[in-house]
Amino acid sequence: MLYFAYGSNLNHFQMKTRCKDSIFIKKYNLKGYRLNFRSKYRAADIEKKINSIVPGGLFEISKSDEDKLDVYEDFPILYKKLYFKYYNKKVMTYIMPNKSHFRYPTERYLNVIKRGYKDCKLDKKYLIKALQPIK
Repeated sequence: MLYFAYGSNLNHFQMKTRCKDSIFIKKYNLKGYRLNFRSKYRAADIEKKINSIVPGGLFEISKSDEDKLDVYEDFPILYKKLYFKYYNKKVMTYIMPNKSHFRYPTERYLNVIKRGYKDCKLDKKYLIKALQPIK
């Protein structure tokens, strides 16, 4: 199964620790969404936004990896699953159904994401933009 990571799971070390079967395939820009941080956990989330993109990483994961991610992502309470197509293949990602206000992430969490952006060779300008509260 294909999984789209856009937050702390971009970090290759963390992803391999959490999902031993995971294989990073390539970076990918999800169109029509923007990155945000919210909830009491100050966690990464995506929301629909025209003419916007969320850079992330596509990973091949096993069913056992998906089960572990479900636990980590507090599915189906904090996150629900969103599916989209990539070359006729189904891709799964997580999205928060409850869109609370912006909450700046903790320094530790943000550093894990920054490392993930480096690991996946993503453009950090989108991360920097997401850290500015929406006006």
